[in-house]
Amino acid sequence: MTLADVAPPARDSISDRQRASYEANGYLCLSGFVGPEWLDELRAVTAEFIDASRSETASGKVFDLEPTHTADAPRLRRLISPVDQHPTYARFTFEGPPAQLAAALLGGPVRYHHSKLNFKWSDGGEEVKWHQDIQFWPHTDFTPLTIGVYLEDVDAEMSPMGVLPGSHRGPLFDQYAPDGAWAGSMADADVAALELDRVVYLGGPAGSVTVHNCCMIHGSLPNNSPRPRPLLLQTYSAVDSYPISHIGANGVLGSSGGRICGGEASQMLTIDGRTMHGAPDWSRKGPPTIFGSQQSDHADG
Repeated sequence: MTLADVAPPARDSISDRQRASYEANGYLCLSGFVGPEWLDELRAVTAEFIDASRSETASGKVFDLEPTHTADAPRLRRLISPVDQHPTYARFTFEGPPAQLAAALLGGPVRYHHSKLNFKWSDGGEEVKWHQDIQFWPHTDFTPLTIGVYLEDVDAEMSPMGVLPGSHRGPLFDQYAPDGAWAGSMADADVAALELDRVVYLGGPAGSVTVHNCCMIHGSLPNNSPRPRPLLLQTYSAVDSYPISHIGANGVLGSSGGRICGGEASQMLTIDGRTMHGAPDWSRKGPPTIFGSQQSDHADG
């Protein structure tokens, strides 16, 4: 029986030692954290999507396909926003082991940001170059973390994700190309200065979980094995951490972006050491006028 099978309270999902290790090193790798019942359900749903991709000829809002993808030989880069595609993914992300683990690491309810399922297909599944995540979707702090779940066994031949321990406390690198275009990866000169001999590659049996901080330098090589390497990823932040609008992916979050897992938003936030109680979230119903709020329409506030 695994930790996930007994649905532990969030704080008990990991030990104090593991929590301290995450704070110091910026990552965790928890072998077999997700139990067989969840894995069977996730694999079954994922197989349905792989089959559905056979009818697709180009990338779109659901699938990111490799150029050589065909109906007879599917080759997927990514299933986009799984929580918006199937209730199993949503239940897993909002109520299951990843949400519990995020709450344990961040000390309470957490704010969901986004999810994706990266496949890194067999026989050459594409490289992910060295990069940091936070530049893709800046927040009001550096609490965001991404929790990945390996749906299959992952060994060194399959090019598991590599992380550079402690780099979450170092510089935040420019990830634009010399011509000013967004590259989404570190410049070659910056990579050359890294101590890549310190990189830790996070493999493990199916159900193993990876955690990395938003500032962590990480990446992975092409998958030259005969087996795909599906990695289900979900990103959370502390409940009082907010994505900064109009930068990167923050402007294109799915309908669940900002959802609170394991509690409710208090609307309290601290910026530059100053704490305030922000107004309610009016994104669904629109804001009241200041006149209605101040005079009598307190139901809106």
